[in-house]
Amino acid sequence: ILTVSMPDTVRLRLFLLDCRLAVCRLRPQDEVPEWASAGAFSSVTRTSTELSIVCAESAVPEGIAREGGWRIFQVEGPLDFALIGVMASIAGPLGEAGVSLFAVSTFDTDYVMVRERDVERAANALRAAGHGVE
Repeated sequence: ILTVSMPDTVRLRLFLLDCRLAVCRLRPQDEVPEWASAGAFSSVTRTSTELSIVCAESAVPEGIAREGGWRIFQVEGPLDFALIGVMASIAGPLGEAGVSLFAVSTFDTDYVMVRERDVERAANALRAAGHGVE
């Protein structure tokens, strides 16, 4: 097991956003649907094998392959691209607490999704690791 930690002087602040999300899978050749941008947070990723969409759970139409029930923590940013171990400092404590995650990064910062049932356990694990959680 590899353990990576951030320097003691670096502490992250994370904010739980007020939204409930779903992760959806479409075919790689599908167009990005209008509902994909619904809600306070959305993300679209296309690869050669899939079109993956994260958006408001309530916006996803019936018949779309999805996993719902996600909540999302935003890391206070912007983060410098030279920072090392940001995701490790989050993923490590969550893994130790038995909390699975789904990560999304943007130009400015990182986002970590956890199942709604795990929000309190995730927040406690992150606080115990020295991060601020609001």
